[in-house]
Amino acid sequence: MDVHASLDAPCTASELFAFVDDLERYPAWVDLVHRAVPVEGAGAEWQVELRARLGPLARSKQLRMRRTQHDASAHRVVFERHEVDGRRHSPWVLTATVDDLDGGSALHMHLHYGGGLWTGGVLERTLADQITNGRERLLALVRSTH
Repeated sequence: MDVHASLDAPCTASELFAFVDDLERYPAWVDLVHRAVPVEGAGAEWQVELRARLGPLARSKQLRMRRTQHDASAHRVVFERHEVDGRRHSPWVLTATVDDLDGGSALHMHLHYGGGLWTGGVLERTLADQITNGRERLLALVRSTH
């Protein structure tokens, strides 16, 4: 499953990139990310708890995510699932790129989930709702820093 989202914001690419290059900031604007805590001594890794209501059910998922690419000058970051329990896990890959625009910037996000859990249209609709709501909260955060 692949989900794409974009957002235009009234700030520089560097200012917007600061909201997406650190998973610890995501719970402030993405409901799906209930918690994102840095893993001590592991560099750029976070223990992430995802929570979503899928129809009548509430689902929760724990992921350990690692920042595998970080290019501040190009405003590009990639986070990938990185479990350390020795078992195989479905991939989760989140890519965020911010481009400069005249009078602002544009965020482009791509989430890839390669597993079988949470598929079948319900997750896609839930993620679309999360992204729509998250866009508004992210814009409010960006505006509050200006």
